[in-house]
Amino acid sequence: MSQRFVVTGTDTGIGKTVFSAALTDALNACYWKPIQSGLDGETDSEMVIRLVGIPAHRIIPEQWRLTAPLSPHLSAAIDKVRLESAMLQPPDVSQPLVIEGAGGLLVPLATDTLFADVFARWQLPVILCARTALGTINHTLLSLEAMRSRQIPVHGVVFIGDAVTDTENTIVETGQVRRLGRLPRLDVLTQQRLRQAFRKTFDLSVLCERYPQ
Repeated sequence: MSQRFVVTGTDTGIGKTVFSAALTDALNACYWKPIQSGLDGETDSEMVIRLVGIPAHRIIPEQWRLTAPLSPHLSAAIDKVRLESAMLQPPDVSQPLVIEGAGGLLVPLATDTLFADVFARWQLPVILCARTALGTINHTLLSLEAMRSRQIPVHGVVFIGDAVTDTENTIVETGQVRRLGRLPRLDVLTQQRLRQAFRKTFDLSVLCERYPQ
């Protein structure tokens, strides 16, 4: 089985799609966004294509494409669609696979199902993206607790933003989690600059190494 990772975040809009694009590029992987909420403008899959320049066949079509840029359960209700979590199964592909969740771990698909419940069923290694800004210690430690309480394999934490050494060290030490690297914010986001930033700050052999739970 090829390498497969789930990428999630402590919140929405923190840069996990940009990191997912960089990881997809580095692994020569396929990319899958199971649920896309919001179709007005560039979708996450389209952003990955733009940032990585990969052929369309390496982008796995979304299971659901929902119109409104809202939590999936609410966007689905507006579109009169029922999200059946059992239908979400990681696609069988011959290349590595990067799967990007929506928002954070406790984003609901329905009143009785959260994204974390789906990740627990999959039992794939999960990479948690976290801001380096104020408030990230609380959000990140809560996210780690949510994963561990569900026995979700925690692969490590990726920081996004300017370096904040104390914050990053506190999360790693208190959360007993592996630091996979930090992706800086790029004022000009292009394929070349993203690739350079990833290669400068991440060791792919360490990132892909299995992490004992």
